[in-house]
Amino acid sequence: MNFQERKRFIKSVNLRRLVNASAVISSYLAANILRKPIIWGAPPVVMIEPTNICNLKCPLCPSGNGTLKRERGVMSFETFKKVIDEIRHYALMVVLWNQGEPFLNPDFCRMVRYASDAGLYTLTSSNLNIMPSADEVIDSGLDAMIISLDGTTQETYNRYRVNGTLEKVLQNVRQLASRKTQRGAKNPILRWQFLVMKHNEHELETVKAMAREYEVDKLELKSVQIYQKSDIEEFLPTDPKYRRYKVSKGDFELKYTIKNKCKRLWAEPVVNWNGEVGVCCFDKDVEWKVGNIHDDSLRNIWHNGSFTKLRRQILKNRSAIKMCRNCLEGSKLRLEEKKV
Repeated sequence: MNFQERKRFIKSVNLRRLVNASAVISSYLAANILRKPIIWGAPPVVMIEPTNICNLKCPLCPSGNGTLKRERGVMSFETFKKVIDEIRHYALMVVLWNQGEPFLNPDFCRMVRYASDAGLYTLTSSNLNIMPSADEVIDSGLDAMIISLDGTTQETYNRYRVNGTLEKVLQNVRQLASRKTQRGAKNPILRWQFLVMKHNEHELETVKAMAREYEVDKLELKSVQIYQKSDIEEFLPTDPKYRRYKVSKGDFELKYTIKNKCKRLWAEPVVNWNGEVGVCCFDKDVEWKVGNIHDDSLRNIWHNGSFTKLRRQILKNRSAIKMCRNCLEGSKLRLEEKKV
């Protein structure tokens, strides 16, 4: 977070939440020292999935490329309210996405307003090909928005954001920035996220100029995640400094050592659109079953035997878990961040 984001985040901090966050951090440190799945408190950050349906067909996204196995749907406001009514007592922040485009949920701005009224810091990520009015987004109280925009021409943009329209996204960005200025609003903080890939790495200087032109608050260059060997030639940038992988003999692996620890399992569970809880955002099909918030509280699920078993496994041999072998937890995902 930059200064502006930290300033907005402070609104979510109260004594009860601070005590909880301290307990969680302490348990994480104790777990790593003692190599035991110690967990205290309740999750300080919760990822909530408004929907796992998307309007684009991004080739490396399970939702967009059709490889997501679980049922598609949209979270009801009642389910969202149930989650917020519990976590408002201990959480600091809600991350409002997982698989899918959040604005496809017709109640999305209402959801943000409810979470914001509960004093929670709200962050979402959108391809911004669809958006209600800029005023509705501002009035929702949304604190920050990541805008996924990976090209400066329609040809380059559409190479990855398949079915997307660059001009529509830029128009929505301009409207948000313009209405913020006109109203003297500080929110949402606009973070332009640019996935650096083979077909767009030549546009890096152009995108920096465009970020200034469109008055976003921050530009973030991020490395792309790939899943199979054919993705190496198709998507990995030619400049190795923009890759999260090392490539050898036609195969790839992470540049970084997979350490036997994971902050996500001590800090940020996922509540999917139907109430099913995921251990983290890398468990895209919820293969590790821990529970559903319609059957139990998130706090109880957070402490149950299934979650404990996974934490124990992580502390012993994280690389033995398939979903962890392509995860950069503990490593730098963002290659460069610039305040605009």
